[in-house]
Amino acid sequence: MQLTPSAHVDTFCRDYLPPADQWPDIEFTLPELAYPERLNCAQALLADTIATHGADRPCLMSQDPAEPTWSYGDLLATAGQISSVLVRELGIVPGNRVLLRGPNSPWMVASWFGVLLAGGVAVTTMPLLRAGELATIADISRVRLALCDERFTGELISAAAPGMRVVGFHAGAARPGPDSVGELNAMAAAHPAGFDPVQTAADDVAFIAFTSGTTGRPKAAMHFHRDVLAVADTYSAHVLAPGPDDVFTGTPPLAFTFGLGASLIFPIRAGAATLLIERATPAELADLIADRGVTICSTAPTAYRAILAAGKADQLRGVRHPVSAGETLPGSVWQAFYDATGVKILDGIGSTEMLHIFIGAPEDKARPGSTGLVVPGYRAAILDAEAKPVPDGQPGRLAVKGPTGCRYLADERQKAYVSGGWNFTGDTYIRDGEGYFWFQARSDDMIVSSGYNIAGPEVEEVLLSDPDVAECGVVGVPDEARGQIVKAYVVLREGAAGGPGKVAELQELVKATIAPYKYPRAIEFLPSLPRTNTGKLQRYKLRELAPGG
Repeated sequence: MQLTPSAHVDTFCRDYLPPADQWPDIEFTLPELAYPERLNCAQALLADTIATHGADRPCLMSQDPAEPTWSYGDLLATAGQISSVLVRELGIVPGNRVLLRGPNSPWMVASWFGVLLAGGVAVTTMPLLRAGELATIADISRVRLALCDERFTGELISAAAPGMRVVGFHAGAARPGPDSVGELNAMAAAHPAGFDPVQTAADDVAFIAFTSGTTGRPKAAMHFHRDVLAVADTYSAHVLAPGPDDVFTGTPPLAFTFGLGASLIFPIRAGAATLLIERATPAELADLIADRGVTICSTAPTAYRAILAAGKADQLRGVRHPVSAGETLPGSVWQAFYDATGVKILDGIGSTEMLHIFIGAPEDKARPGSTGLVVPGYRAAILDAEAKPVPDGQPGRLAVKGPTGCRYLADERQKAYVSGGWNFTGDTYIRDGEGYFWFQARSDDMIVSSGYNIAGPEVEEVLLSDPDVAECGVVGVPDEARGQIVKAYVVLREGAAGGPGKVAELQELVKATIAPYKYPRAIEFLPSLPRTNTGKLQRYKLRELAPGG
């Protein structure tokens, strides 16, 4: 492993990369992945796109139509002004980490670009995180400066990270001007638009993404400048194939790498516009998509199901590519959405460690229930416990290689994610004879009952076919006779009644649809299911609800 000489003055990130023998194999199998040794991805995304498509092209649209649309020139100029503030007023040197906090907004995007242009390392955080969680992130990444939406400074100040300065910005403001409201906005207005970007190495760390922390201390995944372009030049270019006339949107926040790609990297790499959504219910999302002419939308499977339930599917008929990731997409939801709209949802699997989606399928190859095919530029295999390939049609551990890979910041868990050059995602999959990948379960969520291996998501899909079921989560809980039994936690639609009769009805539905041994021997009705800030179901919390869990 030979790294390019770093442009970072603060060498913290490079100092705490994993040892060389714990790195995954990094492969550049496509010609477009041959990036130069000196590369600042912020400059490449903005200046290079402007050179191709022009500075006046619409770039950032706000959820509120009354707020102005930013052009590419607006974004580059504002990001440059923020960079000047960081360097000339706030003392940032290349390699310093800068924490970013707030919902998706033009000023959040400009701050992300400003940090990278200045050679800093962006640490973007979920807007729903509390003081304790923020303090942990600041401690792990040793942050001394935060740029924060002024509406969200309270928890950050309460985090009381030693020596960290918090600078607020007004998210709904136009470009910096003499009447700018917000501390960062006003500071930026005092600087000229031009800024000479730091010529970082392609393998300098550009940003740190924290896992959603379903259990224990969150892991910090470090991503290089070249990684940012690589996910656009693989998944986006080969699966979405966007053009400058597309309009992107997505519900995941920028701190979630799914959202970073969907709402920032992919549209800007293509010269397209992106509608930044701060917060929206599924029904509101559907209306925004129709009203603003969105052609590529990225959200979670539960949102597509909720749009169908709300009778809003017609609002998505103009979407070219609805993208689903974050959790497995049930085949029944895929089919129902297609029947209602004539549009195929593009399922995919990615991870914070890999940055974005590495298995998916373009529209003409999408199959209901399958995650898809390996994205060009990546390789994937199904391996057994000894890391040997298993035959097609048999379940095993999903392992991936490509131009991106896991690099945790000073974390012993690196050895669990990377082994033998492969990234092990923690998912159990089957690959069929045609190369399609079929999700079975999270490897630690596989239920073993009386010797049978049972995948919880398969049972969930059957339960979701009942019109009274709004959400459900299926886990294994301890049982003296069987080792584990299948238990379902079910959220019913408003007005539907639970009780023994409904339990029996759902059990019979499962028995009649899939192998009877997979039916949930216990069903409990809940008002809601526990989820992470990224919307992922926290099955470990469901397991904790059971006696002995």
